[in-house]
Amino acid sequence: MTPRFEDILDAAGRLQGHAVETPLLRSDALDEAAEGRVFVKAEALQRTGSFKFRGAYNRLSRLSAWERRRGVVAYSSGNHAQGVAAAARLVGCPALIVMPADAPRIKVEATLGHGAEVVTYDRYTESRETIAESIAKERGAVLVPAFDDSFIIAGQGTVGLEAAQQLQALGVQADRLLCPGSGGGLMAGVALSFERLSPATRLYVVEPQGYEDHATSLAAGRPVRVAAVAPSLCDALMAPEPGAITFAINGPRLAGALAATDEEALAAMAFAFRHLKLVLEPGGAIALAALLNRRLARDKGVTLVIASGANVDPAIYCRALELNALAQVSG
Repeated sequence: MTPRFEDILDAAGRLQGHAVETPLLRSDALDEAAEGRVFVKAEALQRTGSFKFRGAYNRLSRLSAWERRRGVVAYSSGNHAQGVAAAARLVGCPALIVMPADAPRIKVEATLGHGAEVVTYDRYTESRETIAESIAKERGAVLVPAFDDSFIIAGQGTVGLEAAQQLQALGVQADRLLCPGSGGGLMAGVALSFERLSPATRLYVVEPQGYEDHATSLAAGRPVRVAAVAPSLCDALMAPEPGAITFAINGPRLAGALAATDEEALAAMAFAFRHLKLVLEPGGAIALAALLNRRLARDKGVTLVIASGANVDPAIYCRALELNALAQVSG
């Protein structure tokens, strides 16, 4: 089932009192760097440190009493894991998450901290989908996909709903929107919200260099699986292929797909720290990185950037700040 805008409104009602209405941030330094007005939707300040809680709670809040007793199974590099674990605790059901063995330790610990069980796998030689499906079948549990699910997409769409309403309250319309993309759930939900509330806004998905599954799929006109490449610091954005539901939504609605490197993401993290006082993980900073590195032609209009997550490994964050400090000295 493909979600509709009305499903996003329903999700917003379910999330009221549970999810954070995250702010729009701006700074003169960012406007100057982008040569135009920029607003950043700080979803890094969301419960569990990313937008993923929205979709997870919207899905799990609909479990029947029998399903809650059997529990849920999900697979994730960390942000969906934490969202599902936190939502499961709120609705009162057990959760098991299949996570890559190389997931940032901070994400694994946070998932365990929310009371979930964790099973690890090798992301390069094993299929997380197969492992999760097998465990769910064995336990009679509900499988909760990371992105290709109508309730998940509708929950993520509340990010766009809020952002569009916040801009309207300021008397502003975004000329373009940059959103991180992996499987495409957040982009799909945001696209549905903006199609209804701000249809003139041009929508761009942003991916890590080497994991441009949306760019490849848009060019082909169908979901395409990209070949595995070297690991990316943007561990939250390493899905090799868009979802069937998400691409059906995004394909006809996107103005294009952009990419940024790990190094550019690190620089964007440092920029967000310095000028927005906002902590971001590499994947959460990828859309800001694309803007700062001129992946789009400059214009004097208004740009909305989705900053999607804050669950960063401390060592990687230190690396981002150190690189920024070196750049300041050399500059």
